[in-house]
Amino acid sequence: MNPEVRDAVEEYIHFLRVERQLAQNTLTSYDKDIRAYIHSIFEKQQLATFDEIERYHILQHLKVLQEDGKTARTISRHISSIRSFHQFLLREKRCQQDPTVHLEMPKLEQKLPQILSIEEVDRLMEAPNTQKPAGKRDRAMLELLYATGMRISECIELNVEDVHLSMGFIRVFGKGGKERIIPLGRAAIETCTVYINQARRELESTKGRSEALFLNQRGNRLTRQGVWKLLKGYAQKAHIQHELTPHILRHSFATHLIENGADLRAVQELLGHADISTTQIYTHVSKTRLSDVYKQYHPRA
Repeated sequence: MNPEVRDAVEEYIHFLRVERQLAQNTLTSYDKDIRAYIHSIFEKQQLATFDEIERYHILQHLKVLQEDGKTARTISRHISSIRSFHQFLLREKRCQQDPTVHLEMPKLEQKLPQILSIEEVDRLMEAPNTQKPAGKRDRAMLELLYATGMRISECIELNVEDVHLSMGFIRVFGKGGKERIIPLGRAAIETCTVYINQARRELESTKGRSEALFLNQRGNRLTRQGVWKLLKGYAQKAHIQHELTPHILRHSFATHLIENGADLRAVQELLGHADISTTQIYTHVSKTRLSDVYKQYHPRA
């Protein structure tokens, strides 16, 4: 990679990190996609400058990805990364044209998100043993995830000061550090109160106080892997037959709200979606479930 190209890539990644404040996982994906693209353009296709890149060269790169067995969703992500990179180059006057202008996204098969039924949610909430400190923690965490629809990354990053139980809301920092306020229901308030007042201090390390809301047995902040492991165990205990992940609780939160008449814009705000088109998937889930109920219970269906 020649110095000019290397500097452009480094500047772009710095822009994503500092200006757009992307999450680390997203940043890693962009970095990986762009470096693969740069290798294809300048090493395999042997171009010398950014201005030499035409739509044809990008299509050649995407064709190789397709031949390597990449899914339409993965290729769409690559296109988004490449398009964003070229827009950055144009804005920074590192090139005179944007070859991605007429680049089309592959059509994606829209998969409806998996959700829990109300009965499954009830069984899940009863699964932790609330006679133990860790059980009180897990019950509070499950109630909070379902009550707010927050992402698992947002949940484990919560601090005690972010939870305002007397006023009935929590403060969450989402993607890009964007803050949003989410109201809490009675069940979440009650279980979080019990956890904070009765159990959290027992989990806190004797070495010193922690600002984290949810702590593991060593008194450290609960990790993403730790939560996934807990959910897997509670899914078995609650006799939930399909896979259970933190995101399924998020999907369930949104779908159950819409099924009960919640406004789509309100759900978008609660989930922290930048674009309402992302939230609209839950209206499709609701309609699909309505159709299933009709077919199951209508005598002439």
